[in-house]
Amino acid sequence: MTSFTPYSAFLGGTLIGLSAVLLMLFNGRIAGISGIFGGFLALRPGETLWRLAFIAGLIAAPLLYRGFGGQIPFAITPAAPLLIAGGLLVGIGTRMGNGCTSGHGVCGLARLSPRSLAATLTFMATGIGTVFVVRHLLGG
Repeated sequence: MTSFTPYSAFLGGTLIGLSAVLLMLFNGRIAGISGIFGGFLALRPGETLWRLAFIAGLIAAPLLYRGFGGQIPFAITPAAPLLIAGGLLVGIGTRMGNGCTSGHGVCGLARLSPRSLAATLTFMATGIGTVFVVRHLLGG
């Protein structure tokens, strides 16, 4: 990733934090995508519209960014079965951890939750270990 700039990271982080604050302020909900998506699949009355709007926003934002001439500086190259297996592992992990990186890392840490601190440290350590194994031991 050669096009990283601190400005884009700051803007992206600000927008993620702002969306989490607005969802909490106006809806009283935690902005963890695994919980939002999982609740969307459960089809609880009165819960569907805001969850659908949040997920639609996640899908629409990069499309709008690209539509206005923005460049996406990476491409996903692994085979579809590898992506599906990775997605399933992430899904199982988020259910076991009662949340994902966005829920624990953004919202949980902002609420000073010890459980979210433990989960976020675990996510980070696992990510660092995975990158080390894939890039340095497997040569990927």
